[in-house]
Amino acid sequence: MNNDYDFEASLMRILSEKYPTKESIYEKLIYLQSRLYLPKGTEHFMSDLHGEYDLFLHIINNCSGVIREKVDYVFGNLLGDEEIAEFCTLIYYPKEKIAQIKSQRRDTPSWYRINLARLVRLAKFMSYKYPSFKMRDLIPNRYETVILELLNTHPTADEAQKIYYEKLLSSIVEINSGEDFIHAISALIKRLAIHRLHLVGDFFDRGDRPDAILNLLMNYPEEVDIQWGNHDILWMGAALGSEVCIAAVVRNSLHYENTDVLERGYGISLRPLTIFASNLYPEENPLRAAELASLMIMFKLEGQLIRRNPDFKMDNRLLLDKINFDDGTISIDGQIYKVNGTFPTVNRENPYDLTDDEQKIIENLRENFLESANLQKHVDYLYKKGGVYTCHNGNLLFHANVPLNDEGSFKKIIFDDKSYSGKNYFDYVDGRARRAYYEKRQEDLDFMYFLWCGLLSPIAGREFRTFERAFIDDKEIQREPADPYYNLIDDETICDKILAEFGLNSSGHIINGHVPVRVRKGETPIKAGGKALVIDGGFSTPYHEKTGISGYTLVSNSRGLRLLRHQKIADVKTALAENKDIESTAETVEILSKRMTIGDTDHGQGIRQEIIGLHKLLQAYQSGTIQPKS
Repeated sequence: MNNDYDFEASLMRILSEKYPTKESIYEKLIYLQSRLYLPKGTEHFMSDLHGEYDLFLHIINNCSGVIREKVDYVFGNLLGDEEIAEFCTLIYYPKEKIAQIKSQRRDTPSWYRINLARLVRLAKFMSYKYPSFKMRDLIPNRYETVILELLNTHPTADEAQKIYYEKLLSSIVEINSGEDFIHAISALIKRLAIHRLHLVGDFFDRGDRPDAILNLLMNYPEEVDIQWGNHDILWMGAALGSEVCIAAVVRNSLHYENTDVLERGYGISLRPLTIFASNLYPEENPLRAAELASLMIMFKLEGQLIRRNPDFKMDNRLLLDKINFDDGTISIDGQIYKVNGTFPTVNRENPYDLTDDEQKIIENLRENFLESANLQKHVDYLYKKGGVYTCHNGNLLFHANVPLNDEGSFKKIIFDDKSYSGKNYFDYVDGRARRAYYEKRQEDLDFMYFLWCGLLSPIAGREFRTFERAFIDDKEIQREPADPYYNLIDDETICDKILAEFGLNSSGHIINGHVPVRVRKGETPIKAGGKALVIDGGFSTPYHEKTGISGYTLVSNSRGLRLLRHQKIADVKTALAENKDIESTAETVEILSKRMTIGDTDHGQGIRQEIIGLHKLLQAYQSGTIQPKS
């Protein structure tokens, strides 16, 4: 008991350094207790961006259509549709829009004053849920004083305030800083629209600019959290030096014809591989030849990995040794299938051994991956901001699935003779992925590949059939078995069970991506009456035909949950030329009976703990246990 008292007394003395007087405590308590009653900040959830930088950039700039909604609310009765569209484009792309206005010779002092006034009015409306200290953090530093003055001036209150306000705007224009202020206030508006951004995995593959997305996020001023997707884990493993992850990354880039990310984004040359592959497969075009060559390297390295890691339960992926090279067939689960392809580098006696040339290729690639400063920087960011799962404000976020048995119980998964399931398994996976980052042991690098494609992986949750899809025409054998989670997630009792396993109550939601929702076929992302939301709507262009839409954004604000379904996303050129915006439809998932405040959030719990500590310090001052400073 004495130890507890001593510890608390030590904490009080440390706290007293920050709050040395009773008056400083009074000030902080008033602020904290009041802040609990402000509306909670708006959260945006997105998943499976898959390198589609242009689409992501537009969504970030227009905040998934939220800015247009705010503009309509504030100016709907004052401006026409064309004026509103142009004003929104100015907010999304101020640099490009002002350049266009200048080229049209419309950049008059009057144009600047009008648009500055509109921007200030919109920013003032959107700032009401933020305390003044937070506003200082959100405003670009170079213009903090003037913008705060504009926001806190009330021109409709009296004549003096009106004159002062108009003089502020006129002075900005007269000294030719109107363009800079439009940039600054537009940035503020975008920051006010999104308090926190949740990205539920898969930045990489299919689209060609995941590097640009990560560059954007690393400079993004608001709070961001990331749940690793299996494509992310694969690239992370490759950046850590896993040869099999490297082979898979290269193969995927070639398969989706997005080698720019390797060569331009990360400075990784594919030339040695391309030369080697062209000699092996002279009848194929260079890209396809390189894909085949990297695929063979991947299958061989994968086979070696599976043999040294029986816990992965991936023996059914060992297929090179099942090929009958004499008649071009393969035996899988007792069935014989025709193989379409040649295997010039496969040794019949030791099919999983690399040739000398293949070994040189993979060693060269490994060196390139390890030496890519940009890739290493991005992987550092993914580890810093990411994890296997996140619990935030009562919601559970992860990329793919919680491994379940057919009847809905948590699947027990064995590693090193220890059993893991549910949250315990997620924590184990997260810890081991981080150990791979810090220690780079072979067994942990192997584990990263298992997370990419293992049926028992909570980041993949399905059994990949890469060989079958590449070399066997039979559609049935190409089907990829998936964890029962994907069928059971529409059951409310299963959702409640999963939420409880992670320490959350039944009012929360499960939010994941990974599986594209085929809206065109009538599928819905809203499962179990809204308890679970699958928000992979197919941002990636190759998925648009399959899903019928261009992605989802889930928006959580103080009044509830809305799912925005993006029908068509204008690119930057179209947005500027035609003032085009996202065409989206909104579906209400949940309306709260009372407005959610900061006090209802995780942050609110932290504030309450801080309030308790301050009250204890105040009591110590009043009792004389600790002497306040004069």
